Amino acid sequence: MDLFYFVEVVLVFILGWSMSAVVLPRISLFAFRRRLFDQINSRKIHTDPIPRLGGIAFFPCILVVMSLVLVYNNLYGGKNMLDIDLTICLLSLFVCLFALYLMGMMDDLVGVCYHSKFIIQILCGILLVASGFCFDSFYGLFGVYELPFWIGIPFTVFIIMFILNAINLIDGIDGLASGLSIIAFLVFGYMFARIGWWVYALLAFAILGVLIPFFYYNVFGKVRNGRKIFMGDTGSLTIGLLLVVMVIRLSMMDITKDTIFPNAIVIVFSFLMVPVLDAVRVVIHRLREGKNLFVSDKNHIHHKLMALGLRQHQALVCIMGIAIVFIIVNVLSIHCVSITTLFLTDIVIWTVMHIWITMKINNRPDKKQSR
Repeated sequence: MDLFYFVEVVLVFILGWSMSAVVLPRISLFAFRRRLFDQINSRKIHTDPIPRLGGIAFFPCILVVMSLVLVYNNLYGGKNMLDIDLTICLLSLFVCLFALYLMGMMDDLVGVCYHSKFIIQILCGILLVASGFCFDSFYGLFGVYELPFWIGIPFTVFIIMFILNAINLIDGIDGLASGLSIIAFLVFGYMFARIGWWVYALLAFAILGVLIPFFYYNVFGKVRNGRKIFMGDTGSLTIGLLLVVMVIRLSMMDITKDTIFPNAIVIVFSFLMVPVLDAVRVVIHRLREGKNLFVSDKNHIHHKLMALGLRQHQALVCIMGIAIVFIIVNVLSIHCVSITTLFLTDIVIWTVMHIWITMKINNRPDKKQSR
């Protein structure tokens, strides 16, 4: 690894951490003073008034950190990291982040209907595809390799929308969305650094630095001290878009990348296995029950684990453990079995696990007495 770039990776991580650690307590204090709290209802787990404006810090901190390090690199590093294609991709990404940032703030403060959310998400997906982020291969999944553009484009837009909403849906207990994202960005940053795609590596570690202070305040912050805060839609949309962009970039065909990380598409999607499969299961459940797909319920994996009697932090550790097991098994199995077999095995394991959890919930004494 180039020593200069390694120093920059450490620098963006420290800058992201520092800015987030300074900004988040002030956002929390402002929200408590203005009484800008997350709505408490029967679906929510928390019972105390807690602000959900933590995600407001994410995009500005990431933008400032990346701008500073790119300016420093070009002025004093003597290395131009941005060619025309990369500049277009980065600018398009920041435009989409800003659009979702504004929509997320509106949703956190006054609410936004799902029609408007989908329109913004579709437009962001189209812009990202036009700038160069597009799936071009399935690497042999179900026998499909190279994708024609007329399939790759709509598929990419669909995946962008789906993962954006999957990250939003999984953000149901303290630390879950941010904890899963921290693991993903750490590994994505390492992968980009190994390949030599340093702009993406710097972006991943900048996000990592921003997320760690939030994770602390979200999981360990105390309401009585005014330090407890949620990320809200502003944060989940920001993190979701950055995750899906990195997944797409690492899934696109490239000789250098495919030499170092063959079948990288399996590795990167392993880090989103829990939110993606949970979102799919919830959608199927709502369709089977004839419920509105856009009305929230308490059928997510964290709700089911808490129905078993686990507390929030216990459910967090359990889900994080499940995610890590999926990641390790997939990474170790990638050279042993086909990706189709691996994909189907993941689905079977996830389904069996949920059937078992549901049976355990239904067999609890309090459930039997309430029938």
